[in-house]
Amino acid sequence: MNLILLGPPGAGKGTQAQRIEKSYGLVQLSTGDMLRGAVAAQTEIGRQVKRIMDAGELVPDTTIIEMISERIDHADCAQGFILDGFPRTTPQAEALDVMLEKKGMELNHVIEISVNDELLVERITGRFTCAKCGAGYHDKFQKTAVDGVCDNCGGTEFSRRADDTEKVIRTRLQAYHAQTAPILPYYQEKSRLRQVDGMASIDEVEQQIAAVLDGGARP
Repeated sequence: MNLILLGPPGAGKGTQAQRIEKSYGLVQLSTGDMLRGAVAAQTEIGRQVKRIMDAGELVPDTTIIEMISERIDHADCAQGFILDGFPRTTPQAEALDVMLEKKGMELNHVIEISVNDELLVERITGRFTCAKCGAGYHDKFQKTAVDGVCDNCGGTEFSRRADDTEKVIRTRLQAYHAQTAPILPYYQEKSRLRQVDGMASIDEVEQQIAAVLDGGARP
């Protein structure tokens, strides 16, 4: 089973990908991690990518497709893969389909984790973690039982991600809607696209995705 998870930053793609990996034996493939790994391993593609990045240029789609093509040939992808963060554009989606077709493979599902922008901004900007143990909290949705004290370890120091600001989040959302969202009709036309409610709880989103993967959901 091969699938793509789509959705804006903060929609929970990474969390759900980890759960799908565990439940279905699939491998999560992040193109960012793959690029960094190829450079670190000094593979042929890695050396090529390093030259491109050192020159301050963007890695071309053809190189990313080639890298994905090599990665999914590994034995650990025999049960299938989850693409997270790719494709981002319609040309990338088309190139991915061509590559998979040459291998006699196909995408089984494209799942969009749909979220409300305003609620997503509220969800992300309210996040904070315990500086000592890393336990996660939220100003509104998951407060500490005692104000200023971690429920898990009793720590009293907390931190917030530097990019969890409203300005940064709205900029990233605008980029998603402008660049990535236009690929949704491409997959809709191929009857591959399914949508789940990303504003539900993590467990509920997992159940919705499972219904899609198990054949219980319809467009």
